[in-house]
Amino acid sequence: MRFAVLADIHGNALALEAVLRDMEGLGLSEAVNLGDCFSGPLDAGATATRLLERDFPTIRGNHDRYLIEHDPSEMAPSDKVAFDQLEQKHLDWIAALPSTMTIHETVFLCHGTPTSDQTYWLERVEQDGMVRSATLDEVEREADGLEADLILCAHTHIPRNIRLRDGRVVVNPGSVGCPAYDDDVPVYHHMQTGTPNASYAVIEGAPGDWRVMFRSVPYAWDEASALAAKRGREDWARALATGWFEG
Repeated sequence: MRFAVLADIHGNALALEAVLRDMEGLGLSEAVNLGDCFSGPLDAGATATRLLERDFPTIRGNHDRYLIEHDPSEMAPSDKVAFDQLEQKHLDWIAALPSTMTIHETVFLCHGTPTSDQTYWLERVEQDGMVRSATLDEVEREADGLEADLILCAHTHIPRNIRLRDGRVVVNPGSVGCPAYDDDVPVYHHMQTGTPNASYAVIEGAPGDWRVMFRSVPYAWDEASALAAKRGREDWARALATGWFEG
């Protein structure tokens, strides 16, 4: 078994194209998509076109959900830009996506945790805004009762590979299109990878013998950054150009 894991594209069509080319170079056509496909000040329309063409097994992220649940007049700026670029067929596609999925019988897909698309799984945010790795006990608590050998999650944009005590593996592939961001839930904090590259993962093997390869793919991030700046999003422009939110 061999497949790619994509997540958190956030409307960055340039990064998605680079990842798809990298997959082709590896002779890899199968992939899964862990959601948050469109929201951002970039090119949600082109991203949607490519994703619908590829028809990868896909689950819905929290920002995908906002696009179909929130009134456009009340959307956050990144969601509103994406919403305005999408056609009704794209919104219908989002509405039909499940929040979780199991593939190959033992591979479980979620965006945040198995029960929440808005909760970090492999990281924790302290009350002072500092971000730390979740402890093994904290990670295992979220996996309690989950019958899967390989668990794929996203949402934090940070590539991680965690082995639980019982041998199950939890993998976050990182973000294809958004290497750094800020958020105010549960308190204000930054998530940042320190690289502008597009991130995804390649999974190979079988239950009990999973091999995880993280791919960090250079692309025309300067063009993506310039587009964000043109649309008045200096925060996104800086993050896309550097992989850092602050500084």
